[in-house]
Amino acid sequence: MDIPSLLHRAEKALLPIFSEIDAQVKENLRQVLGAFRANRVGVHHFASVSGYGHDDLGRDTLDQVFAHALGAEKAAVRVQFVSGTHAIACALYGVLRPGDEMLAVAGAPYDTLEEVIGIRGSGQGSLKDFGVSYRQLELDSTGAIDWLALATAVKPQTRLVHIQRSCGYSWRSSLSIDEIERIVRIVKQQNPNTVCFVDNCYGEFINTQEPTNVGADLMAGSLIKNPGGTIVTAGGYIAGKAELVEMACYRLTAPGIGREGGATFDQNRLLYQGLFLAPQMVGEAMKGSHLIAYVGDKLGYPVNPAPFVPRRDIIQAIKLGSPDKLIAFCKAIQAYSPIGSYLDPVPAQMPGYESQVVMAGGTFIDGSTSEFSADGPLREPYIVFCQGGTHWTHISLALEQAIAALMNGSPHLPSLP
Repeated sequence: MDIPSLLHRAEKALLPIFSEIDAQVKENLRQVLGAFRANRVGVHHFASVSGYGHDDLGRDTLDQVFAHALGAEKAAVRVQFVSGTHAIACALYGVLRPGDEMLAVAGAPYDTLEEVIGIRGSGQGSLKDFGVSYRQLELDSTGAIDWLALATAVKPQTRLVHIQRSCGYSWRSSLSIDEIERIVRIVKQQNPNTVCFVDNCYGEFINTQEPTNVGADLMAGSLIKNPGGTIVTAGGYIAGKAELVEMACYRLTAPGIGREGGATFDQNRLLYQGLFLAPQMVGEAMKGSHLIAYVGDKLGYPVNPAPFVPRRDIIQAIKLGSPDKLIAFCKAIQAYSPIGSYLDPVPAQMPGYESQVVMAGGTFIDGSTSEFSADGPLREPYIVFCQGGTHWTHISLALEQAIAALMNGSPHLPSLP
């Protein structure tokens, strides 16, 4: 069987799942449109103010639209958040105080949070430097939440429980909304005052509910991931209980300013339009994820999640097993990117990451993982993590090139079942 035939077979097998995803996109779009209508969004909300950003009607209304769409009391959507990690850090610093404990319940957090917490580095103003202790619950032998350990994990000093929805650079399954709801329930049974915080990166609009719909107190994410709809140029958001959102914004700006400051630099129209597009773009990324999983599985590579398993984020992992294959895969994806197709990704040290990382990201927005990209740390077992995609047909074209690279350029595949 040749490569185009394999992809055609994959696309045909996945058509029922694609149809189900389209139905979910429709429901998520219904929720987003309801938020726009309820807040009477008009063209006057696209205007911005300068300077301090006081009384920015478009920004303040956008906060209300996001909160409505995400099932939260309040939200703060700001271009001043430089990344999802920055938004998460503001939430953590906003809530935690010296003597408090932060408990991660889904194993080790994403690499870029290690220096925020103080697992790596010293003297940088980490949470550890400010007297906040850290503890994590390891996953069980199957890579799932250790529910038995969680039932007694919350201590008197546990001020915040950190729930990382996405798998990050690990091989575990990303968390479902039902699992997040169960975590929150178990934590609140032990101490109703413990804040349940969700790192929601890569998870928005994957489901028809968000963590704040099922009891999470606070969550944060990036606008160059799902909720930016592939067109927002920068920023992030925090959503949840009003008091906690304000506390997080005190760390973004300053105590006493909070959500009241921060000009939007004429970005309001893109921020609104990105949210409107987000359900559709997430749906396309989900379709591409299924396609990558199907093909990777047929080629004999371990994939996570499996081809027909419902998606929990927009990340698809393939365990390639060697650094050469990881680099070759990323080079192929880069070659079929709209921007910088002539570039060759090479492993390099990245700020916030422990290992060298090879990244393919020929995206219109630099670093956007809502557009199609692939990357992975150069460490065993050499997993490539594919994210995003504006339309699944682009993913299919890029995947054809990546398969050829894995087969050392051969246009024909070994016999497949």
